[in-house]
Amino acid sequence: MNRNVATILAIILAVLGIIGYSSVFSVHETQQALVLQFGNPVKTVQDSGLNFKTPFVQDVQFMEKRILDFDAPPVEAVAADKKRIVVDAYARFRISDPLKFYQTVNNEVTARNRLAPIINSSLRNAIGRVKLEQMLTGERGALMHEIRGEVNDEALKLGIEIVDVRIKRADLPAANSQAVYDLMRAERKRIATEIRAEGAERSQKITADADRQRTILLANAEKSSQVTRGEGDALRNKVFADAYSKDPEFFAFYRTLQAYRTSMTSGDTTMVLSPTSDFFSYFGNPMGKAAKTDAQ
Repeated sequence: MNRNVATILAIILAVLGIIGYSSVFSVHETQQALVLQFGNPVKTVQDSGLNFKTPFVQDVQFMEKRILDFDAPPVEAVAADKKRIVVDAYARFRISDPLKFYQTVNNEVTARNRLAPIINSSLRNAIGRVKLEQMLTGERGALMHEIRGEVNDEALKLGIEIVDVRIKRADLPAANSQAVYDLMRAERKRIATEIRAEGAERSQKITADADRQRTILLANAEKSSQVTRGEGDALRNKVFADAYSKDPEFFAFYRTLQAYRTSMTSGDTTMVLSPTSDFFSYFGNPMGKAAKTDAQ
């Protein structure tokens, strides 16, 4: 009898343990929970901690409470200036209403599939109202804010709050990229040609100025040399004149010796002159012309 009682008590305790375990659930601080009764939501739990539910009747579905990332697929859009671009964007969102989230999309996979067309549609609409240049300036932040507002209006219907939307990359379509690159290359080539032409012009100006200064310097130097040479010749002539006036006979003798040196430097010099010529007046007579004049 005692054994049967112990067995019954053990069974009761085990059943109570199972019931107790099935009656509680814990919500982590990074999660939020939705209590379901036969598949129908009955309670939302967004605070972390220990909670209770009806065992075997109610079930719990946990959802993320943290901010989640979503990388939208690239989309081709047309700007207001009729330029086509391929935009790659991403969004950050969180589950703000677990009940609505469960009723509309049920899980994150479906939620991401629903977000993709919403984000792409908002991107096309917003980009279609601005020019391509505006997306590359400070107006891009205002454009992102506008896109986030449009996406958030639709996402709230799914129990989702959009925290941020950003454009990671905006490229031209592949068909237009080569034409744009060719245009950019031609423009850079034109700028390079202009710079080279300006450099060549400046080089010619510098060379011409240097040649002009060189010519002026050479002319001034030639002028100075001619003046100095003239002054030297004048001084030499003055010295010769002074010497001639002081002793004409010695001066005549000196000039005759210079003439001898100049005319007789080469060994093959041939001269046809009269022996009585004045050129040979000092040969054999150191007094030269003066002695000849006295003799006459």
